[in-house]
Order: sequence, then C-alpha cells, then structure tokens
Amino acid sequence: MAHLRSRPGLALAVPVVLSLTASLGLVPAVASAAPLATRAAQSADGPNLAYVVNTRTDHRTIESVQRAVTRNGGTIIATYDKIGVIVVHSANPEFGTALRAVRGVQSAGATRTAALSAAGTTDEGAVQVLSKAAAAKAEQRATAGQEPLEADQWDLRTIGADKAAAINPGSRSVTVGIIDTGVDDTHPDIAPNFSAAQSANCVSGKADTTYGAWRPADAAHYHGTHVAGEIAAARNGIGVAGVAPGVKVASITVAQPDSTQLFYPESVVCAFVFAADHGIEITNNSYYVDPWLYNCMDDPDQRAIVDAVNKAQLYAQRKGTLNVASAGNSNDDLDSHALTDDSSPDDSTATARTVDPHECFDVPTQLPGVVTVSAVGVDNTKSYYSSYGQGVIDVAGPGGDKYQIPDTPSKNGRVLSTLPNDQYGFLQGTSMASPHVAAVAALLKSTHPHATPAQLLALLKAEADNPGCPAGPYDGDGDGVVDATCVGGKHVNGFYGSGVVDALRAVK
Repeated sequence: MAHLRSRPGLALAVPVVLSLTASLGLVPAVASAAPLATRAAQSADGPNLAYVVNTRTDHRTIESVQRAVTRNGGTIIATYDKIGVIVVHSANPEFGTALRAVRGVQSAGATRTAALSAAGTTDEGAVQVLSKAAAAKAEQRATAGQEPLEADQWDLRTIGADKAAAINPGSRSVTVGIIDTGVDDTHPDIAPNFSAAQSANCVSGKADTTYGAWRPADAAHYHGTHVAGEIAAARNGIGVAGVAPGVKVASITVAQPDSTQLFYPESVVCAFVFAADHGIEITNNSYYVDPWLYNCMDDPDQRAIVDAVNKAQLYAQRKGTLNVASAGNSNDDLDSHALTDDSSPDDSTATARTVDPHECFDVPTQLPGVVTVSAVGVDNTKSYYSSYGQGVIDVAGPGGDKYQIPDTPSKNGRVLSTLPNDQYGFLQGTSMASPHVAAVAALLKSTHPHATPAQLLALLKAEADNPGCPAGPYDGDGDGVVDATCVGGKHVNGFYGSGVVDALRAVK
C-alpha cells in the first residue's frame, strides 16, 4: 500500500502568489528553441511513463508546447490551461529532456520510475477492525446523548468536539474534499453528509465524474472512508460521530485501484483543480505524492513534480480553498538539514539517500500555504511516530498513539472511525491528525463564512492550545532512548506548532 499518512511537512515562508520555483530563487530550465524530435526518438521503445509538463499559461504557449509533446512521441491525457500543467504519457526515453528544451516550458519530468503498473509499498500500521460483537457491546454501554460507539472516541473529547457539536455542528454550505483512496458514501454514518456533486475520480490525471467513480476500489482501500468519518460522521444514532457532523464531505479519489494504492502527481494535480472548481472550501491530504518521499529541486523529474502540484494547490488557494496535510510518520525533524530517505522511489527499487528537507520537498505538505499537521495521542503529547520541526508544524491534532492508553471501554489509543462496508475500525497516524484539523477548519469556516484560507489558518493557530515542550527528554515509545528534541516555547514549538486545535473554541 502507498505511503498514506495513517504520514512528513514544512510550510515555506513565501507568498502564495509565486510559484515555488520562483520563490526558492531557482531558474527554470528553459532553452530558447525546441529541437525537432527525430523519428527514432519518437518510436523509441522505452517504458510507458506519465509526465507533467509545466508551462506559461498563455494560450499561444500552451498550444506550442502541445505540438512539441506530439512531435516528441507524447500522448496528451489532460491539459490544465488555467495553471499551465499538461499531463502526458510517452514511451520515448528522451521525452523529458526534449520537452525541457522547448520554449515556454518551465519544467518537465516523469512522475514515476516504473511503467504505468507499479509495485507497492507499506503504510504505517494496519487497521484494527472493530468486530460486530465488540460494537454491539459498546452500543449497550452507550451514554444517553452519545453516538453508540462514541465512548471509544477519546479524540473528540480531547479537542472539545463533543461539546462543540451541541453549539454548532457545522454548516451544510461547507464541504471538505477528501483527496484519498475513495470514500464509501453508502456507509450509514457518511451518507447523510456526502456531496456526490463535488466528488470525482482523478486517478488517470483527468476527472471522471461518473456516478460512484469516487468510491474505493475495494475494502482494502479503507483509508479515505476512515478520514471521512473522522471529519463528518453524522450524529444520527448510528456508530461514531465526526468532529464536524453538520458539514459535507466529498471524495476525490487519487489512489491507484490496485494493491499499490500509490498517489501519483498527475492525480493530485487533477484533485486540487477539481476541488477549486467545484466550490470545496477545505481539502484534506493524508498522504505524500508518490514515488518520492522528498522531491529534490536539482533533479529535473522531481522538480517538475513539485512545480505541477504546487501550481495546482496555489490555484485552489486563490479560489478560496484551504489545504490541510499530514506531517508524516517517520519521526523526522523536518527543520534539520540532513534526513535519510530509504523509501524512494516507492514504485520500483528504493535507494537510500541523504536529503535536506529545506531543499528537497515532501509534497504536498511542504508547499507554501498548506497547513502542516503533527499528531498527538490521548495524553496530548506528540505521538511517537509523528514528524515534527520548529517553523515547520503549523498545528497538531489527535492522530492516536498505541503507547498512550485512554480510559475508554476498548483501551485503544488509536482513532476509531468508519470503514467500507458499514464497518468501523481503529487507525493511528498523522493521517488521522490531519482530518481533525480539517474538520475544525470547517467549523471555523461555518462560523466565519467569508474567511480566506490565510485567515482560517490564522484562526486555527490563534485558538489552538499548546502543551509546550516536554519538561524532560522525549521518549515516545518508552524504550529508554530519547526519540526527538522539541525546540521552541510555550506558544510555538517544533512538536505542536501553535498547539492542538480546539473545536469548541472554533464555534464560540
């Protein structure tokens, strides 16, 4: 399974009106003229790869680049002329090199290292399905006024979401778009709040709005359904409750439908543009874009990935969409200057490399304006797996921690939510922290309907509650070894950013 974030992040301090390439002072690799592709290059028998080609947005440039794509043996899958991104398939092994020499091309590169069917990777931890017998017992123990399984939802109480629901459960005019593995909208806890009109399948790089195309490929693609329940499971006397049970959720499916569940860049570009064009106020992004955990700007393929996804998410921000993303499950200090990435590329053979997270970017969570979220457990301290970093983390949310045991019927420190086929289960990860933050942002948007993405982020930070750095050494897994060092003070620090979000304050 792909590196979902059930997952690393840094918000760059640059204006959102600039492209990431320009913001970082990098000069686009553009030549003054395009060489004509030779017949040999066009018919070269290489692996059939997907590419993103980033261009200026004027009509003349886009048409010229499209002609160059065809000359060089490429097939255009989608053109996003509003942002200057073209999605292409080509078996020409020189395609990227040729396109980078075309006038008007800012960057171009392959979005994968293996042909269009890929090998898989692993997620952080497996889901623990709540058995029907356990669910029945939980329902018998349910307290009046609670959902049947709410006693096991320590995460709601941690951020005051149970009390917030009584004041304002969220507005039906606010939608959170779940860019993920798909959402089972037939689940009884999700169906009341699901927006089919704002849902699509973006796996190919082009939006498919056929009815039901947004659903998970099978029960193994459970991740998006779990996220959906955390955000907006209805308070309807069934199962669990979401943090914002009155808002709507939409599904924008980007995971490959096979066992790999990889999230390729062209799919994510499609998702951000679709969300922006369909009035989605907030997106949740509990993943990193495959195949690279970190995309280094000195590599032409990885650079093109960063540019394409950044163009798309900046477009969404300009259209009024707040993008929220998980910080990662590697327990990495994202403010350091040397990290080991031994998982990339995850669609072929991974090779260990040392990267500087200030130069090599985790996409989308390190892109400018994206809300970067770390995870806490029931004790309101950093989850043992959660990545962190001073000046990197914006806010924190409940993501679960198997070492932090709650006083609940199940004694399970993970997060309980919905699963496909009317089931429920426990997961932990920054994948779970991010939707808690997205849901609180939805409550804020409900309360402040005219707030811009930047204003919503400011409100999230202002109303968060910061536990402060631990008084002593941090040993998240209790093995006697210091696992991380928290830098900063009571108000802002590397573990929690501005603090753990607060749903109750969001609605007051």
